[in-house]
Amino acid sequence: MAVILELRDLVKHYRVGEDEPVRAVDGVSMSVAAGELVALYGPSGSGKTTLLMLIAALLRPDSGTVCVGGREVSALSEQEGAAYRLRELGFVRQTLNLIPGVGALDNAALKLLGTDLTPREAHRRVSPLLEQLGLGERLRHRPNQLSMGERQRVMIARALSTEPKLVIADEPTGSLDSRRSREVLALLSGLCRERQVATVLVTHDPQAAAYADRVHSLRDGRLGDYAPEPVLTSLDASY
Repeated sequence: MAVILELRDLVKHYRVGEDEPVRAVDGVSMSVAAGELVALYGPSGSGKTTLLMLIAALLRPDSGTVCVGGREVSALSEQEGAAYRLRELGFVRQTLNLIPGVGALDNAALKLLGTDLTPREAHRRVSPLLEQLGLGERLRHRPNQLSMGERQRVMIARALSTEPKLVIADEPTGSLDSRRSREVLALLSGLCRERQVATVLVTHDPQAAAYADRVHSLRDGRLGDYAPEPVLTSLDASY
C-alpha cells in the first residue's frame, strides 16, 4: 500500500518563561498507508493535539518533516496550507462546529462550497456520503434536530467530501455514549478503508483500538507501544 502520511523525527517544543521547554512532540516518526487507520492514545498534555496541528500545517515544527502524498506540508506557505486543508486533508473534531439553522446537507457540503463547485454540484457530491452515514432521511434537518451521533456523522461527511488523501480525527467520540461511539467509529473506519484514505485517530476511547490497524501511545511527546488500561473490578475497588 502507498504511504500517504510520513512523519520524520518531528519536534515541537514550547518555552514557558524560564522553565524547561514543554516537549509537546519530541522526535516522532510514523507512517500511515492508504486505507490504514492508526489510533493514538495519550493523557491530556501528552502532545496529541500539537501533533495533529503539525499534520494539518497549522503549526510549523522546530525540526523534522511532515510529508503527505510525498509532499512536505510542514514547509507550506499560509495560502498553500489553506488549500491543502481544504482539498487534501479531512479534519474531524470533537467540537461540532455546525452552522445553526442550516440543514445537514449544507453543513456537510461546507468545504465543497469553498471550492469552484456550484451549490447544486456540491450537494450532489455529498449526498451519497450522507446516505452511507445513515442520514439520507435527515438531509434538511438542522443541527438542533439531530442527535449528537448524527451531528458527528455530518462532520465526517464534511471531512470526506473533498475526497482527501488523509483524515485526522481529534477525539471524535468524546461527547458520545458507548453505543453511538461504536457506530461513529465503525462508520469512520469503514468509509476511510473503502475510499483508501489514510486516517490518524487521536482518542481516549478504549473502543477505538478495535477499529484500528495499529495502535500507539503518545506520552510526553514520544510515540510508544499502547498498553490498555487495566479494568478495575468491583473486587479490586473494595481494597
